Amino acid sequence: MADEQQNAGAQEAQQQEPQFAIQRIYVKDVSFEAPNSPAIFRKEWTPNVSVDMNVSNNKLEDNLHEVVLTLTVKNTIGEETAFLCEVAQAGIFAIGDQVPEDQLPQLLAAFCPNILFPYAREAIANLVNRGTFPQLNLAPVNFDAVYAQHVQQQQQAAEGQKLDA
Repeated sequence: MADEQQNAGAQEAQQQEPQFAIQRIYVKDVSFEAPNSPAIFRKEWTPNVSVDMNVSNNKLEDNLHEVVLTLTVKNTIGEETAFLCEVAQAGIFAIGDQVPEDQLPQLLAAFCPNILFPYAREAIANLVNRGTFPQLNLAPVNFDAVYAQHVQQQQQAAEGQKLDA
């Protein structure tokens, strides 16, 4: 009898915990261009690297979401493009009903991209290496801070609209 109560308590505790699981991580899209090769290899290597980031998500089914982290890296030398590399790293995540609705946006925009970033970073480093350019290691990104900044900007924009009205 005590064992049954313990098992029931453990099952109830499991059902109350927020549930999160990675279903799949995959490359959705990859692009690498070196439009000025081979002439660019003869220039002095004084690169100017810019990185653009985008996170999007799509609800596939109840409790199933696709999150796509897109990183675009452009390396220029003077006015010429040495290379342009873009990776769309995606994941399918199962997120249980137990996750509070107000936490879902942060989970999709910060927590999931934190999982995807190392895969995207490795794919970019591999592509740049295959182009025979010097090694490129992207710095880690604090997606929680990026998300917090985005929320703050949205709140300021909403307050600005209220003042204009």
